[in-house]
Amino acid sequence: MDYKSRIEALRKELHEHNYNYYVLNQPTISDYEFDMMMRELQDLEAEHPEMADPNSPTQRVGSDLNQQFRQVAHKYPMLSLANTYNEAEVADFYRRVKEGLEGEPFEIVAEMKYDGLSISLTYIDGQLTQAVTRGDGEKGDDVTSNVRTIRSIPLQLKPGSGYPHEFEIRGEILMPWTSFEQLNREREQREEPLFANPRNAASGTLKSQKSELVASRRLDAYLYYLLLPEGATTDNQPAQMDLFADSQPATLTVESHYEGLQMARGWGFKISEGMKKCTTLQEIIDFIHYWDTERKNLPVATDGIVLKVNSLRQQRHLGFTAKSPRWAIAYKFKAERACTRLNEVTYQVGRTGAITPVANMDPVQLAGTTVRRASLHNADIIRQLDLHLGDMVYVEKGGEIIPKVVGVDLTQRKPDAQPIEFIKTCPECGAQLVRYEGEAAHYCPNDTGCPPQIKGKIEHFISRKAMNIDSLGPETVDDFYQRHLINNIADLYNLTVMQVSGGNKNRAVSATKAVEAIKASKEVPFERVVFAIGIRFVGEVAAKQLARHFKNIDALAAATHEQLLEIDGIGDVIAQSVIDYFANPANREIIEQLKQQGLTMQISDEQMAGQTDLLAGQTIVISGVFQKHSRDEYKQLIEQHGGKNSGSISAKTSFILAGENMGPAKLEKAQKLGIKIMNENEFLQIIGE
Repeated sequence: MDYKSRIEALRKELHEHNYNYYVLNQPTISDYEFDMMMRELQDLEAEHPEMADPNSPTQRVGSDLNQQFRQVAHKYPMLSLANTYNEAEVADFYRRVKEGLEGEPFEIVAEMKYDGLSISLTYIDGQLTQAVTRGDGEKGDDVTSNVRTIRSIPLQLKPGSGYPHEFEIRGEILMPWTSFEQLNREREQREEPLFANPRNAASGTLKSQKSELVASRRLDAYLYYLLLPEGATTDNQPAQMDLFADSQPATLTVESHYEGLQMARGWGFKISEGMKKCTTLQEIIDFIHYWDTERKNLPVATDGIVLKVNSLRQQRHLGFTAKSPRWAIAYKFKAERACTRLNEVTYQVGRTGAITPVANMDPVQLAGTTVRRASLHNADIIRQLDLHLGDMVYVEKGGEIIPKVVGVDLTQRKPDAQPIEFIKTCPECGAQLVRYEGEAAHYCPNDTGCPPQIKGKIEHFISRKAMNIDSLGPETVDDFYQRHLINNIADLYNLTVMQVSGGNKNRAVSATKAVEAIKASKEVPFERVVFAIGIRFVGEVAAKQLARHFKNIDALAAATHEQLLEIDGIGDVIAQSVIDYFANPANREIIEQLKQQGLTMQISDEQMAGQTDLLAGQTIVISGVFQKHSRDEYKQLIEQHGGKNSGSISAKTSFILAGENMGPAKLEKAQKLGIKIMNENEFLQIIGE
């Protein structure tokens, strides 16, 4: 496979995994596999800057945003940490810090990496005023009412403990193993899908619309990072502090990360006891070795160790890359492994028709949970492992999330064991499977008659980034399908309150809400409709490009292969997929029904009126944090005025739109190449806003 095909394949797969993880809370691969794929993509993009794409998975922090909650901008971005998986990479980090500090003595604080949902808490005058999820790093969901139910998070700090007037503290919300196991037992009894791990359970719980449900699941929290505004003061001094005679507020000075957390512990926060100041690399390695075993006795899930330079002054000196601080890194523990018997391989059909083989095994304990099933991903994996029925297989939970079969104990294979043969027909509808060039997966091509694909297309259609019909969900879609109320996306618009409620008066209110939400979706703009109809391989970016190029659905449906290839970013695979979609009479009939129902099938006059060529021919890189618009809004403005977004700086970059905290690496490269740096006021002046 050439580098262009590999880059496109990696982007597609990582986007899908991001969706599974952050939107569905149903990851299908381990953290380690995801990180390795991301690292490969980063390396390929660095080697081939001409393939830069602002919407590449490497250019964003994965998002857990949920429109059911109010969106709040973070005062300070919540960046992710770079990951390492071996001691050699830890040594490299230690060396980089030493070089960056030019030989100045330093301490590293080693602490547990808890496996939960990142949260930012704001306190004013000792009272919890706001709790916001990490989201996309720049803004997150306001989940304050739910967080108030978590007993380990103080609502009021200890009086007289010396806390400042206002500050922010960050940490991790977790579901303890005992709560997790009880929750899954209850879900199993109700025949509901089980949570894959405590992290997903905690995330799903915190996003519940019912605070009483959150309270019932007994979440926990550990805090690990204190943020004090410059010149923070306190008039709530502890008794041992020297108070000014006139009782004026005292300036609160914190010089180290460790000192700050110990201070926060005194204010009433739950701070991990598993924390140590290290002055040598060997002390760090010893800490890692100790907790690699001892963590299994903890009441909550952990997946690694976080290493941070202790001195806040030295942290500021070392600074940040575009994605993560240079003064901190995360070490991920190696996956646990167990050996168990493979009893059967079954097959699942996804929304796009992708066939996923699943290993069904004797139950085995692994990373705190009982494992019975593991994804085998595709036919190539089965062939590489040379799996036979009855094999004793090695199973790992990479990143301690999704179990994966990683090998076979050949010494225990029976002489008459039969090799696993990948199926040739769809297990749901019987259609002959196909495998597209450059794709690892086999697909069922019967996208209009295969039940999982039909339901999957409807679930995709109603999702937030598509038609955003937030009153419906996968369970509702399955219910409507089983009751023969819907068989395709167009059928949604024929639903009545009576049909949805089934004549049950107790369901009338929710049924009315659902029908009204479906009706409101008719106002969704055209580019999102193109994304929503579910053309295979057409993601958000491609949908937007197709919509803006062809302007209406009829022109898109009539497009030739050559016309499609004229669009920047549309290659052979997407072009052929568009052709195939509209060549199917069933799809054309659905489009006609959607048109008759009044969905937006063309670019609006307002959008057309706002289009200019003020930035035509210019390639623009966005970096930093902005005041007047979000990064996504600036990307839209660039496209609206004819410009092209890019995630990386090269000689082709026209200028950089820079906000606060621009990445130092980008700044250095821009200065080296002599590329203009423009602030947001200058940019808005250019486009006349």
